[in-house]
Amino acid sequence: MEILVKRSHEDNPQAYGVDVENVTLLTILNHIKTKVDSTLTYSHGCRSGVCGSCAVRVNGREELMCEYKPSDGDLVEPLRNATVIRDLVVESSHIERFTRLANGWSENSREGNVSEEEMERIQTQSDCILCAACHSACPVYAVNPDFIGPYALTRVWRYVSDVRESSSNEKMGAIQTNGIWDCTLCGECVPVCPQNIAPKQDIMMLRTKSGMMGYNDPSMNFGGELDFGSPMF
Repeated sequence: MEILVKRSHEDNPQAYGVDVENVTLLTILNHIKTKVDSTLTYSHGCRSGVCGSCAVRVNGREELMCEYKPSDGDLVEPLRNATVIRDLVVESSHIERFTRLANGWSENSREGNVSEEEMERIQTQSDCILCAACHSACPVYAVNPDFIGPYALTRVWRYVSDVRESSSNEKMGAIQTNGIWDCTLCGECVPVCPQNIAPKQDIMMLRTKSGMMGYNDPSMNFGGELDFGSPMF
């Protein structure tokens, strides 16, 4: 089997021939690093699809190396929309940056009992592992690098849907600019999520909630008076 890896110091992908099959991409890269090329650089952690640190792109689609089983000729590249540190390792401070801009955490949470039904409502979004696969798949960053992004917006929906959260208004206000209205609703973020979270749906729900709170899409505000030209007699 041959695996192609995009190296940070080379224009063309580097080919590695390996004799192992029916194993994960992470196992293959570990084999290459220990037996073939010790300079190959990548990230991994839990090896069980929980930490999200081994996310890469394979043939143009975001995957977790510890779960993906490669085929002959696969092309492995670093995630998009992030600065490459070396080879398959990307700089991840954007996760903290956009989460901070969106207030994507619990604030002023009330004490109290929560029903099983209420917990189920936010369970899926709570499973986010911050692998940034959805961030990499998102096409909006090509035109707006300040877009808060799908994972941070999913976190906002998780907390504004939590009955214990008392700062929902502040969170909704934080995502009106470079947030929910900048999303194109293309859905590219949905199939790449290893946790089966659907950020597109969460963003749509945030738009609906925003409308109920009196917010609207800024692109629909024309600003000023419309000029229909001089009257004709």
